[in-house]
Amino acid sequence: MVTAQLVKELRELTGAGMMDCKKALSETGGDLKKAVDVLREKGLSSAAKKAGRIAAEGVVSSYVSNDFSKGTLVELNCETDFVAINPLFVGLSKEICEIASENSCDNVSDIENLNYKFSDEFPTVKDAIVGLVAKLGENISLRRVVNYYSNDGVINTYIHGDGKIGVVIELKSDLKNEEVVKVAKDLCMQVAATNPMFLDINSVDQSVVEKERQILKTQALNEGKPEQVVEKMVEGRIKKYFQEICLVEQGFVKDPDLTVKKFIENKSKELGSKIEIVRFSRFEKGEGIEKNEENFAEEVQKQMNKGK
Repeated sequence: MVTAQLVKELRELTGAGMMDCKKALSETGGDLKKAVDVLREKGLSSAAKKAGRIAAEGVVSSYVSNDFSKGTLVELNCETDFVAINPLFVGLSKEICEIASENSCDNVSDIENLNYKFSDEFPTVKDAIVGLVAKLGENISLRRVVNYYSNDGVINTYIHGDGKIGVVIELKSDLKNEEVVKVAKDLCMQVAATNPMFLDINSVDQSVVEKERQILKTQALNEGKPEQVVEKMVEGRIKKYFQEICLVEQGFVKDPDLTVKKFIENKSKELGSKIEIVRFSRFEKGEGIEKNEENFAEEVQKQMNKGK
């Protein structure tokens, strides 16, 4: 007799999907060991073994509520760019993002334990990921999530390069119309393009500023500049440094004659309501993950071999 407990044990042993486990147990009359062999023969018991592989490829997905009061980013990783563009993989990422937003999740473990509402085959999000590992033959991992909520403004997102970069931003404004939503989108695109580290000068850690100041001072002295002019040079370069790392100090990508700060001021006057950037987050897929360097031809051959 195939019981829920047997299915659970088989899934934990093999990492295979729930339905595959139920079928294997049915075929073997509930014999756990034989069911493991059945799944191995079908190539469905390797999901757990794949978990140790480096997953540095993948996709960033976003989800925004209809009223623009909630916005979510999720990064789902895999091993190769072949899988990263697979419709099943991309679809799962988007579905997880929606589930994370609906449940206001701020960490990966919470998401993995949620009900996977898109298929009765998988009870939880984690089960759905394991099931896709079995189908696609690669390690797949949910890496990170960020959720924004706003009661006094709008939230918007932007995805660049088919999921290479994702941005979510929150604006504070009395208005919550299409114009403010568009401003949020423009600023998301700014963040995607320029990758600012901080919102404004006040957000910058002073230890970071002092470290940069010392580096710039040493550079100026090494260039043979007189000490009496070094301080002025350093302050000028620090100002330029702020223009690179602080969002509101940057030149606005859509109109380089304006800073982001000036763009927001102009829009606030135009719309008759003050607009203020509250916060932003930027995900770039695979950033910070040490990748395995592989020969491209070898990678193609590996994918071809999987299809045999």
